[in-house]
Amino acid sequence: MNPRWTSRVAGWIAALVCGLGAGLAPAARADEIVIAQVAPLSGVLATTGAQMVLGGKIYFDWVNERGGIHGATLRQEVADDGYRVDDTVRLTREMLARPEVVALYGFAGTANITQLLADGVLAQGGAALVAPYTGGESLRSPFNPWIFHVRAGYVDETEHMVQQLTTLGMKRVGVMYQDDGFGKAGLAGVEVALAKRDLKLAVSAGYERNTDKVDDAVKAIKASDAQAVIMIAVNKPAAAFIQRYREQGGGAQLYNISVVDPTELVKLAGLKNAHGLGISQVVPYPYRPSLPVVREYQALLKKYAPDAEVTYTSFEQFLGAKVLVEALRRAGPAPTRAKVVKALESMQSYDLGGITLGYSPTNRVGSRYVEVTVIGANGRLMK
Repeated sequence: MNPRWTSRVAGWIAALVCGLGAGLAPAARADEIVIAQVAPLSGVLATTGAQMVLGGKIYFDWVNERGGIHGATLRQEVADDGYRVDDTVRLTREMLARPEVVALYGFAGTANITQLLADGVLAQGGAALVAPYTGGESLRSPFNPWIFHVRAGYVDETEHMVQQLTTLGMKRVGVMYQDDGFGKAGLAGVEVALAKRDLKLAVSAGYERNTDKVDDAVKAIKASDAQAVIMIAVNKPAAAFIQRYREQGGGAQLYNISVVDPTELVKLAGLKNAHGLGISQVVPYPYRPSLPVVREYQALLKKYAPDAEVTYTSFEQFLGAKVLVEALRRAGPAPTRAKVVKALESMQSYDLGGITLGYSPTNRVGSRYVEVTVIGANGRLMK
């Protein structure tokens, strides 16, 4: 990540982060619409969290510069949960206790959001959660009315990867996974995709959440006969596995699910080790301005965060911000939580600029788009 960008990101994130625990969040003005975001700005997912916040910020800044929504300015308030489940629940309760918060946006973590559902936090608050950074199937099925997904699920991603692998003649597939709801959701997706093809896992090995302790997983997978390994992991443990597996002579084709930053992986694992890694993606390629929405994203990134780099994560959250802003427009002046939910349900075929998403009263999965990219010899993603 660009050092100048890294130094600047701390400043504007600090301005967005609200002091909920100390009761420091400023009261909203009558002409403000408050959007609450809980994101991992510290811990193993910190770089991803920063990109998540950035993707929304550049679009919200642009909307505000053009007069806001029905004359009201958007205020993006962010709280850091460090990717810790208990902190996600606590901070979300505090956000939803404030009546001026009309919607939630861009949370991260399958286990984190699953706990919000299990504890009834979203149902009690009655607010939509738009564009969570997770593909967990338990957040999609059975149907729940509060979460509006922009991305495809892990079942869609793992099906696509297994399809590609088996087309290439690889039948012995292993999984390295985070031992929590996120990792187990991806593991189950791989198992289902293999079973469809009358295949079984060659090996599976977990690692502990919020650590990069992957040595046991490296040992187990290195000892197997896996031709390919699908990682259900976040940045730091994924990079640790890639580096140690390759340095110990592991030769399987490596893949990772979409929730990683390739720049961070190359930085942590080394280009020699990360080269050739396949990464599934749930939004179109943001590095080439072939779609109107990609051109818009790149232009606003340059305008509002000129030192920042194009990433899949910030682009995905940019799309989520566009969805939420359109819902706020449709909700009319002085939007309420219930009006925002109804407005989102009305977006049954909404064109974001070359990408169409759709929701309804009975559907909350806006897209099932998946493709696979590869880290090239120069460290950048290739299609």
